[in-house]
Amino acid sequence: MTDDSTSPAAAGRLTAGRDAGGRIILGTEAHKQLFCRMLLDSHDPYKPAVIDWPKLDEDAFARLTGLPIWDMAVRFEGQASMAVLTYAATIQDPLLREAVTMDGNEEARHKLVLSKMVEFYGIKLEAEPDYPPPADSERAFMQTGYGECLDSFFAFGLFELARRSGFFPLELVETFEPVIQEECRHILFFVNWRAWHRRQLPFNRRILFDLRCMRIFAGRIRARLATAKDVGGKENFTATSGKAIETDIKARDLMSMCLSENDRRMARYDSRLIRPKLVPTLVRIALKFMR
Repeated sequence: MTDDSTSPAAAGRLTAGRDAGGRIILGTEAHKQLFCRMLLDSHDPYKPAVIDWPKLDEDAFARLTGLPIWDMAVRFEGQASMAVLTYAATIQDPLLREAVTMDGNEEARHKLVLSKMVEFYGIKLEAEPDYPPPADSERAFMQTGYGECLDSFFAFGLFELARRSGFFPLELVETFEPVIQEECRHILFFVNWRAWHRRQLPFNRRILFDLRCMRIFAGRIRARLATAKDVGGKENFTATSGKAIETDIKARDLMSMCLSENDRRMARYDSRLIRPKLVPTLVRIALKFMR
């Protein structure tokens, strides 16, 4: 693939994408280069087939196999990879297509990691469904992005809770660290793609795009609440997960942990990239009313 990012014309476009203080202007070529290169250059080439899964004692094995989430997790990753790769095939811009394709391939690798884990530990899953390509690839890509913004934010806190509580052996927790960090990269990429993509649209279409984003995000919340009810019964899924990890942590403390872990993981990347704000803001508002 030809890369003209070092040409005089490209250099001019990049310079034009910064304000007087050197900050990146959202929607410019410089912004696109920044969030695409973030994803591509931070790729971790680990191979699921050679992961050395740790041996578990009886208690840890029972806790792992007793979690009712593995079928759902495998399906989510399968749907995500199909949605992202289908959208990537529609993109004309070479750099953006390369980045979105890597995103989709990493989602497929997450599914493979989970498949290798359940195979190693003998966890029985239901028959996996087919993942047909979505009819509206951009909508499916946005549904995946907003879904990951929700899932990953809470996963950051629950992952740290599992580490601190000793719910799983540290070796098993560390095995999933690359997967968790990749989700951080994905949502950082998505929110910057959204900001960049919005500014490529004429003003009247931006309003329609914002309304579409609101509908998709609301739909993801409804879908996650339905999933939480299926997995956790009538209780809140996050609270149920905290109880499963055998700790007396309060919901408010768990939410605060999610916020701090989100900030810690995002801090690894270029500060000029915008950060996911919607879910953290909603959680901060909720914390003001939580006793």
